[in-house]
Amino acid sequence: MKKITTLVLFSFLFCVSAFAKDVKMVAATDSSEESNCYIKWAKIFEMRGADTVGDGWHNDVIITFRTGSSAECFDGKALVKDGAVVEMDLRLVDGTYEQVKKKLRYNYPLTVINGMSKTTITVNDELINVLFIKKIKAKKKPYAEAPEPSGY
Repeated sequence: MKKITTLVLFSFLFCVSAFAKDVKMVAATDSSEESNCYIKWAKIFEMRGADTVGDGWHNDVIITFRTGSSAECFDGKALVKDGAVVEMDLRLVDGTYEQVKKKLRYNYPLTVINGMSKTTITVNDELINVLFIKKIKAKKKPYAEAPEPSGY
């Protein structure tokens, strides 16, 4: 009787652990498929890095608005003073610009680090970042592979 109980217990534990691994794998694949425009850009900045963003107006930036797991990315321009974003404007389809006027929850400088501004939060819990895509560093050249030793 003890052997049967032990066998059933081990079988049960084996099935539970196998099921748990399957659940983890499904969760991992689901989260990687839910990539949004902000995550895609952030990965590029993380992999390649960015040059220092100088003061003045910068055209061709991307302004991201995020709520929950969704994100919207828009073309725009930003004014940087003393290493922080002080104004951001969204580009309209006719080529003109409109200033972003959202009520922010906190009043702190949006410093630019590695080509991306710090995240700011609106009173409606919307997250905003400015991405300076022209400052992304170039892709690194791959290493040349050595020949196979078959000819030596």
